[in-house]
Amino acid sequence: FFRAQDEARGRTTKLVVLLVLAVVVLVGSLYVAAVLAHHKFSRGREIDWFQGDVFFWTAGLALVIILGGSLQRIAELSKGGGAVAVRLGGRLVNGTTRDLAERRYLNVVQEMALASGLPVPLCFVIDGDETINAFAAGNTPQDAAVGVTRGALRNLSRDELQGVIAHEFSHIGNGDMRLNLRIIGTVAGLTALAQFGYILIRVGFNSGSSRKNHTWPLAVAGLVVVLVGLGGVFFARVIQASVSRQREYLADASAVQFTRNPLGLASALRKVAGLAGAQREASSAE
Repeated sequence: FFRAQDEARGRTTKLVVLLVLAVVVLVGSLYVAAVLAHHKFSRGREIDWFQGDVFFWTAGLALVIILGGSLQRIAELSKGGGAVAVRLGGRLVNGTTRDLAERRYLNVVQEMALASGLPVPLCFVIDGDETINAFAAGNTPQDAAVGVTRGALRNLSRDELQGVIAHEFSHIGNGDMRLNLRIIGTVAGLTALAQFGYILIRVGFNSGSSRKNHTWPLAVAGLVVVLVGLGGVFFARVIQASVSRQREYLADASAVQFTRNPLGLASALRKVAGLAGAQREASSAE
């Protein structure tokens, strides 16, 4: 399981680097398009690829918009794991609970905190959800929270629940929540860039689209920005899905390290698959 963890971390690093390169290429493409447009309108003979003012108003402005949209989204989501759990419909489990399933849940969380060397997070239960699911939320191990559905408490054995909770502790210990937050911020920044393009298109068309008013180039520039922004969102989401898959592999390997019991997690995954299949069959029958 240590080798599996190293492989998952290595693939994650490559994907994150690829995401950064994708953003740089997309922003650079705006600069190239602006230089070509400037050359066409100026009717020069040779293309000057090094234009500071053009770079500032294209690539520089695009980076500011992406960074601003990213930071705004990260700030909205950086309210701690407890706030996220409550937003998802979770109920904080009190340490004095008399519910046997909840007591077992708290004991398992404390055991996994000792095994992983992490602080004990806040524990939540989503009472109205009968599916088997769990989550971890928060920016750091100190403000983290874990949650399980009522279906997980009802249907999982102690070993299975231990494997599921160990999986979530891996997300906390490996910084997956913080990594996912940054990727979400990148997607939000690229979306903000596309929205800025829509604004340029509106301004261009509302001010008059005739050549006489010289506003049609603004609408064309907005269209280019929209295409670049939406293209960036698409690639970012593909990379986000790939990163998420690798972090799930890492969490599975770390869960085995914490519990030393691969059968518990494997059995829980089989129950999740079986319950999902039964629900699909019931839905199709209806």
